[in-house]
Amino acid sequence: MFFHVILTTDCNLQCRYCFGESLDDFDEDFSDDLEVDYSLPRKINYDVQLLKDFCSKDPNCVLTFYGGEPLMQIESLRQIMDNIEPKMYMMQTNGLFLDKLEPKYVNRFHTLLVSVDGEEALTDYYRGKGTFCKVFENLKLIKQNGFNGELIARVTVMEQTDIYKQVRWLLENSEFSFTSVHWQLNAGFWGNDYQRRHFEEWSETNYIPGVRALVKFWVDAMEQKGQVLKLYPLLGIAYSMLHDEKVNFLRCGGGWINYAIQTDGYILACPTMWGLTKHYMGHIADMHPLKLEKVFVNQLPCSECEILNICGGRCYYANVTQRWNVDAYKKVCSTVKALVDDISTEIPRIKQLMAQGKIHLSDFDFIKYNGAEIIP
Repeated sequence: MFFHVILTTDCNLQCRYCFGESLDDFDEDFSDDLEVDYSLPRKINYDVQLLKDFCSKDPNCVLTFYGGEPLMQIESLRQIMDNIEPKMYMMQTNGLFLDKLEPKYVNRFHTLLVSVDGEEALTDYYRGKGTFCKVFENLKLIKQNGFNGELIARVTVMEQTDIYKQVRWLLENSEFSFTSVHWQLNAGFWGNDYQRRHFEEWSETNYIPGVRALVKFWVDAMEQKGQVLKLYPLLGIAYSMLHDEKVNFLRCGGGWINYAIQTDGYILACPTMWGLTKHYMGHIADMHPLKLEKVFVNQLPCSECEILNICGGRCYYANVTQRWNVDAYKKVCSTVKALVDDISTEIPRIKQLMAQGKIHLSDFDFIKYNGAEIIP
């Protein structure tokens, strides 16, 4: 099982799509049936021994540090890594404090997901001036100090993003390039933002065509270089199509193999759902990691969608909180359907390349449920 360990709800950045939108949505609340515990501890406050005992009951336990910004609780992180030996460690971080963590810890991570949205101007626009340079300085440092795990660019996408241009840049930047990229649409997380944004126009004229170009570029790389790039939304969907895999679960694994542990030790299906008390699944002190409740997205409109067995319902948080209305959320679904169609169109060419020996079915294997989004 995979567990996101939320070390803190604090963050050292004030990103436009997180802090910025929270200010614009300050008066917007959840529906009446979703009680939120706003008194949740801002940093981990349970005994590490509880986490050790919990993790020890699962021989395949994977711990992923999460926040807020987890490295704002760097001492707690060290304490956990000094005392617990899971199958592997991962972390989702904005990267600004990576230089504060000693190599003996950094180099134990199997995977680091680092938040960067593309080239300097765009990353700094979303995340604050100087963020880009500091993050890339730290990434170069950890590589020099021996980190050789998977390094995934964790991209958040809004209307200022040209997805084709920015993903290409992350892969091809001569100074420091990623081999793995995933992205997530900032859609359905806030209550009022659809009305003040231009999501529909942007998605139809920029994002969907950009993804289509990216899919072609991805398969061209297979044909020309014999390389299956780790672009997670493309990789995961193609994997399912090539293996004739039908899913009835969230592609991130949320609520059936991938869970989150809050700062107070309560367990949730998804780390973005912290504080939603109705959806607590018990506490690490008295729950067995292999006996947690399973959750699925099986209500309308997902239950009648023709691509549910590929999409899996996209986002549990969005389905539970319903921050956008049905018509607005249909615009998000249209982006997923376009992505699935684009990959499906290229499957015959992929199979032909496999038959020619240029690529192999095993090239599409990846560590599932590592925090990388398959359905953006």
